[in-house]
Amino acid sequence: MATGWLLSILLVIVPNGYTSAPPASPPLPTCLIPCGEENDCADIHCSWDPMPEAETQYSLHWEPAISENEHVINGSSFDVIINRKHFHHGELRVWVQAKNQNGSAKSPDALFQTNDIIQPLPPKLSLVSHQESVEIFLNSTCDKLQLSLGLCDIQYRIMGDKVWLEDTDVVQGSYSVDSLQPGTVHDFRVRCSCYSGLKSDWSAIHSIRSTETAPDGELDVWRDCGISQKSSDCVVTWKKLPIYQAHGLIVGYKVSLFYNNNTSGLVTLSPAEPKGRLACKEMQCHFTSPLKDVASVSVSAYNSRGATVRSFLTIPIPGKEKNKQAIRLVMNEEKLTVSWDLPSPLSDRLKEYVVQYKQAGSPPGQGFDWIRVKKSATTGIFDGPYRFRRYTPYQVSLFTVSNSGIVHHLSSAIGYSVQGIPSSVPSFKVFSIESTHVTLLWESIPLHQQSGVILYYQIVVESGADRQNVYNVSVLPQRDNETFQLLHLSPGHEYEVQIRAVTAVGPGENKRAKFKTKDHETYGRLIAIVLGVSLLVVACVVFVSYCASHAAWFSYKVPDARNSLIFLNMKHQVNDSLAWICIPIYEPDPKISLLEVVETQPWPLRSSLEKTSDPLTITRLVVGDEGSQMNCQDDSRQEAVAEETGQRHEREKYSKMVDSDEEKDREEDNREDCWSSSEEDQLVSGYEKHFMPTALEVLEV
Repeated sequence: MATGWLLSILLVIVPNGYTSAPPASPPLPTCLIPCGEENDCADIHCSWDPMPEAETQYSLHWEPAISENEHVINGSSFDVIINRKHFHHGELRVWVQAKNQNGSAKSPDALFQTNDIIQPLPPKLSLVSHQESVEIFLNSTCDKLQLSLGLCDIQYRIMGDKVWLEDTDVVQGSYSVDSLQPGTVHDFRVRCSCYSGLKSDWSAIHSIRSTETAPDGELDVWRDCGISQKSSDCVVTWKKLPIYQAHGLIVGYKVSLFYNNNTSGLVTLSPAEPKGRLACKEMQCHFTSPLKDVASVSVSAYNSRGATVRSFLTIPIPGKEKNKQAIRLVMNEEKLTVSWDLPSPLSDRLKEYVVQYKQAGSPPGQGFDWIRVKKSATTGIFDGPYRFRRYTPYQVSLFTVSNSGIVHHLSSAIGYSVQGIPSSVPSFKVFSIESTHVTLLWESIPLHQQSGVILYYQIVVESGADRQNVYNVSVLPQRDNETFQLLHLSPGHEYEVQIRAVTAVGPGENKRAKFKTKDHETYGRLIAIVLGVSLLVVACVVFVSYCASHAAWFSYKVPDARNSLIFLNMKHQVNDSLAWICIPIYEPDPKISLLEVVETQPWPLRSSLEKTSDPLTITRLVVGDEGSQMNCQDDSRQEAVAEETGQRHEREKYSKMVDSDEEKDREEDNREDCWSSSEEDQLVSGYEKHFMPTALEVLEV
């Protein structure tokens, strides 16, 4: 405790008692005679820099150089005025003396002529602009002081710059400043002196715009597509020309659009137009219309004297890029460094790299910038105070530009200046539930709400007390929804599941859901129902196939009377025990291909013909839809014709379908009556009598 009190006393005493040494020598004083508005150059103003010692008093001393009459002014100020009545014009000696209780110290002597320390008022000037120069006219006050003119210093700069350019020791009168930027506002200021005197203070700043000329160079044109790479989301953007290239006031831009269908259009944009198609902010401008179906674009800037050459940009097609290249990001609030590896070998067609960043969710033209680097470079740097916001995602992309202007997108990555904890997932639910497994479905956190790079989604499953399983699900890029299947669950049990996103800083807020798995009994009943329905479907398919292969009336054609397949199939159906089940869907109307009509001859002619050894049969053919032929003649002629045409076998098939005894008698009766004029019937069977028209009916038609 005693040591503490002693130290406190020493700390208090030492500063107050630090006066044991005499003061240091004061610096050399500076003296001048400033002139007022009325050109009353009278009093001498002297000043010097203060000394660090406390409790020191200062005094200013002066005397004529050839006299020993000393004058003194005492005080503690560092700026003293010597009134005109206390000195005579000529050579003076001035010094400063410092004094404290331990002694005194004297500064070096300042020796000068009073006329040499006269400081006139700043000159008045006027400016005249020429094409690439400005002429300055000076109006000094030296003549009013009856002093000869001295020299001047002239300073100038482009308006807004911090650095002044200077021309010194300029003769008063008129002076021309050459090599100024055309069409640019420049600031000027001047200070002058009278002969051998001090130079005045700087005059007020005067500004003037140099004469405009056509802008030089070309615009740096690029496109802002937001986070996506779709051309429908892109707008063309460019950086404003620097002052040394603008050569005047840029009054507008010309944008030429070349579409994929080989058409083009020209748009003239002006900041003054009310349509709002041009938006400019800080050092960038952009055309607000999207570049949908645009293949390339060109932009030029113009002023009252002319326009720049057109800058072309080819719009890259998303999805065409194949050579992906990884990029590495180092990012804080003030600086972004992007690095990559050069391809091997380096292509001769490569012109340069373009590195860009885009703040997620920001409108076009905001939170966006790009730089161009040489093709041999492997690093791009964005530097600026407070350029990147905290917890905000920025998409950084790397592009190549060929010598022909073709742009290719190589790679993109998301970066954060400072990462934070992510928000919860927007939605989370159990998509499907079974007895031993379930499927979880959740919506991915939007990029502008992630607050950091999401490393994975963490799923925690709880069942009863102290039973917990944890799953880490990797993030799939560019997915709106994520799914995960929980396996090896117990049937009929209740579970609670929660999900949260995890960044490098830590996990975010949980989202919860509850579910109960199905029982085994319900699951087995469902399998039995599905199996039964499947067997029933198979049986129906087999049954329908069998019927389709045995049902003859599924055919759309009805056989002719000479060889009816229907009768033949009916015979098989009689022998088939299952044929009665197969019911035809429909039976179309039969079509008769060819009908032979036998014209009966008059009785006298018939009697004469009967006497011949070779009876003559006169026939007439009636052709139907199918164009086939059939002859009805006497027995010998019918057999010969049928044998020659290959129809004998068909007639035999037909005869087998008729009952043998009854049909044979009927056939003999028909043959005997073939030439009978009283009946005039054809050789027909019972089937033909039922379905086919008679010869007279055909003739009547």
